[in-house]
Amino acid sequence: MNISVIGAGALGCALGARLAEAGHEVALINRNHAHVDAINQRGLRIREDGVERVVRIHAATDCSAAGAPADLVLILVKSFHTREAIEMARPVVGERTIVLSLQNGLGHEEILGEVTGPEKVIAGKTYAGGVLTGPGQIIAGLKGRLTYIGELDGSNSERVQRLAVAFQQAGLATIVSDNIVGTMWDKLLVNVATGALSAITRLPYGALYGVPRIEECAIAAVTEAMAVARTSGIQLSITNPRDAWMKASAGLPADFKASMLQSLERGSITEVDFIHGAVVRRGAMVNVPTPVNSTLLACVKGIEAGLPRRDSGIA
Repeated sequence: MNISVIGAGALGCALGARLAEAGHEVALINRNHAHVDAINQRGLRIREDGVERVVRIHAATDCSAAGAPADLVLILVKSFHTREAIEMARPVVGERTIVLSLQNGLGHEEILGEVTGPEKVIAGKTYAGGVLTGPGQIIAGLKGRLTYIGELDGSNSERVQRLAVAFQQAGLATIVSDNIVGTMWDKLLVNVATGALSAITRLPYGALYGVPRIEECAIAAVTEAMAVARTSGIQLSITNPRDAWMKASAGLPADFKASMLQSLERGSITEVDFIHGAVVRRGAMVNVPTPVNSTLLACVKGIEAGLPRRDSGIA
């Protein structure tokens, strides 16, 4: 497959490297020139399970030099760059291109479909992760981390099955879901549990999970989100709000920081509008009150308003 990874930060590089090692033609797209230059000059340095390796893979700052349409465009930018990212990807989106988002939160597929046509878009969620440690250097967290993909209408299409096989053959644990919207909400619940609370308190997980009042607030936020989902007719696999709180930290070190906190520490705005904000918007649509998520959203937006600078490019 010819694959373009738009937003090749830590996770995009980790997934792209596995796919390249499996024999696919992969291009990593990232606007950070130092990151791109390091990959092209020295290869992508990956530390995984304590072992380091170098993967030779092509990187670029845009899609303009692409010679042929991609079979897959994988979107992994921060949520607020989704439209900009798919507009950037226009040169590689052809008639048969699959467009897949593995971003945090909700609402990306609608944005992608507005640009490419909804028929090109499939949905997904991943529990895989990574940390960017320097230009062209990452720590990959893929072992035992599931990725789910599926058609938004729940159908079992040939293209989704084909993509799942490609991911699996690359060593990426991938499941085809006939309830991908429910799967996306399951992941949203995990993000709701710790996202804003970590950002507001500035606490890594070890300290965050040591404060009982924080756990109470997290469970209240997840409970609201579950009520919104159920009223919307969405089938969840998570049935106990505390399960989302516990799942958020499973297998992670005490010094791990939620992505919202990492964004604030970089001086960037967060994805809160696509996580807690998504709960608040859907709650208003189905007449389910969301006071806890509304408060968390307001607090993070207030912190963002005081940032000295804003994120201005696709990572």
